Amino acid sequence: MIFKVSGCKRFVATFLAGGYLLPSRWLWAQIYEVNEMGKLTGKVAVVTGASKGIGAGIAKALAKEGAGVVVNYASDKAGAERVAKEIESDGGKAVVMGASVAKVSEIDTLFAEVKKQFGKIDVLVNNAGVFGQTPIESLEEAEYDRQFNTNVKGLLFTTQAALPLFGEEGGSIINISSVVAKGTFPGSSIYSGTKGAVDTITGVLSKELGAKRIRVNAINPGLIVTEGTDSAGFTGENSEFEKMVIATTPLGRIGRTEDVADVAVFLASDDSRWVNGSRLDVAGGNR
Repeated sequence: MIFKVSGCKRFVATFLAGGYLLPSRWLWAQIYEVNEMGKLTGKVAVVTGASKGIGAGIAKALAKEGAGVVVNYASDKAGAERVAKEIESDGGKAVVMGASVAKVSEIDTLFAEVKKQFGKIDVLVNNAGVFGQTPIESLEEAEYDRQFNTNVKGLLFTTQAALPLFGEEGGSIINISSVVAKGTFPGSSIYSGTKGAVDTITGVLSKELGAKRIRVNAINPGLIVTEGTDSAGFTGENSEFEKMVIATTPLGRIGRTEDVADVAVFLASDDSRWVNGSRLDVAGGNR
């Protein structure tokens, strides 16, 4: 037998001699395949905006638990390929698919390809999002459209396109929101507005889709260290913003992508079978 562990093969040779050291002709080498099932073995997960940051962390965590993962990207194909390569090198299965969730036509193309390659979906993670910080005096229509088209319209139409691929057994939809939906800060009127919409939509869809056995929940991260937060100056050794967040966080640090990814695994798996319509703050107690 050969045991398959999260896509990898582990060979274990066991020499049987009835408990005694017998001549070589009596020794038999048996190879066992150990099947250590992950929480998501046999499941198919689509993670939007998975080329870096929180999305990449979630994609890798779902794959580690046995899911086949669609690593979606809008523009960073190289980043998505790196994520997929890391998943595969760890024994998982990943497919890279490009599509901007801000464009309904690209969403439809994405899920047509998912149907072609996998035939179903069990887990959808609406992670793709954009951020901008602008005071009310400087707001422009183009920036409003940029954020709402990805963060809200994209989430709605991605969910719509995914629904026909969920089976009778249902599944899980995980929307990535933010603590700024409630704990607002100056200059975030558009972004906080999009995340407030995500929270509201999560509650609505949890009631609409419950009869289909599809659970809909939101994860509301606080400040998480990613490539994006580093480049924007929100995190880093010299970031005053990071120091301020740490000072107001009961657990005394800022978040890591794995902090969010572990919660996503919980919501994707049967461990959360009775959790629906919930918005989970993942921010170390910072609200």
